[in-house]
Amino acid sequence: GPAPAPEGAELAAVIGATVPTGFEQTAAEEVQEKLGSASRISKDRGKIYFEVPARSLPQVHRLRSVDNLFVVVQEFKDYQFKDNKEDALKDLEDLVKKLPWTDPLKVWELNNSLKKKKTKRKKHNLQSPASREKLNDGGEEGGADQNNTNDQEDCAQNPVAVEPAGGQDTEKPQGVASRNGVEEEEDNEQSDVKVEVQAGSESGTKAGDSQTGEGEAKVLRFRVTCNRAGDKHSFTSNEAARDFGGAVQEHFQWKADMTNFDVEVLLNIHNNEVVVGIALTEESLHRRNITHFGPTTLRSTLAYGMLRLCDPQPTDIIVDPMCGTGAIPIEGAAEWPYCYHVAGDNNPQAVKRAANNICSLLKKNESKDSSTALGVPLDIIQWDICNLPLRTGSVDIVVTDMPFGKRIGSKKKNWDLYPACLMEMGRICTPGTGRAVLLTQDKKCFAKALSRVGHIWRRAQTVWVNVGGLHAAVYLLRRTWERAEERRSFW
Repeated sequence: GPAPAPEGAELAAVIGATVPTGFEQTAAEEVQEKLGSASRISKDRGKIYFEVPARSLPQVHRLRSVDNLFVVVQEFKDYQFKDNKEDALKDLEDLVKKLPWTDPLKVWELNNSLKKKKTKRKKHNLQSPASREKLNDGGEEGGADQNNTNDQEDCAQNPVAVEPAGGQDTEKPQGVASRNGVEEEEDNEQSDVKVEVQAGSESGTKAGDSQTGEGEAKVLRFRVTCNRAGDKHSFTSNEAARDFGGAVQEHFQWKADMTNFDVEVLLNIHNNEVVVGIALTEESLHRRNITHFGPTTLRSTLAYGMLRLCDPQPTDIIVDPMCGTGAIPIEGAAEWPYCYHVAGDNNPQAVKRAANNICSLLKKNESKDSSTALGVPLDIIQWDICNLPLRTGSVDIVVTDMPFGKRIGSKKKNWDLYPACLMEMGRICTPGTGRAVLLTQDKKCFAKALSRVGHIWRRAQTVWVNVGGLHAAVYLLRRTWERAEERRSFW
């Protein structure tokens, strides 16, 4: 683990970030570009690690490709778990006393002081962290945790009150959860079950000046969240969170509180890899742009990864012909303001939601700095995907989340829809330089459709992604020089 910084040396932090599964490389490139730090991609998919000076924390929070951030306390590449459950859990308890907590807690404290400066955020966004980002938004389909693996995986929080979220050791889901005042539907593999476990000592004294500031006698409240993947462990995530949390409570004399906590300690166990961290985000950063959600709202972080894949250049015209609630074009307009973004959908309700999301973005821009508040280079239109009111060869990039055929449309309809979409996208895209980035889970249907339009689209890259527990693919296509057939003239 990192040694404590010598007196007077600059405080550095190893930051862990969860990113959309499949876009680890994209996130690493963004970190290199914006922070100048090299990243290590974790074997546990959907995570990257990088080192930055603590003063760079504001820039870290402005990264577009990361969901949640945490500061690493210590990482064990090959942790040897005992076969016996009691011994394995006892080792985890003993670990707490040996961990180098000092600098990570200073980083956590600095992060908190940055958050206090941003308290102008609307009250309804600051809802209880417990109902926070453990739930899905998924992309097209919603569903389970973004970083699901094929291994057995489970997640538990808090030594005193344990709340599992998805995986092997959990109970059945509870249906609908409300976040940010928005009712969102939930699929399987998600759980809101709370298991009360007998608390240890709740008495506590001041947690030390490094944690509580200038000699305040405030007792910090905490919870432990354990995410575990792999089938070689003799214990569940609930048991690990409970016993590790008990030792944290004893070590710091903090008070365990599942819903109203100051510190969230993370215990990530992936086979023999163990990472202990402290959370730096209360709510996933992927919720940054969207205020009006639809049944299939895409994560902003996944939208960013898709856009980055097609390398937008200034003055490019970027079209999302099936925009839903507008996650992709809104992310595009925010990050690539020198391009022109056009979004459309055939569903009037989706167009209305997207328009509301654009209004929210404009208001946010105004409140930041009213003297220089500009509009966003983005238009939203209701149209028919198979008959777009756009000139042939007038578009540089098409980026869209195609209907998976589960919540929206059907697999049967996709057999006709996909080839028709690809033909129309080929018509509007510039021959030779045009490109398309398309997300779908209906990979069989997409492959068949692509083979039918192989004369106008070439597949350049495939990124396998996890969208709300579904194994999906993002395809980067390049437009050939071949002319696409004209549908009809619009002008």
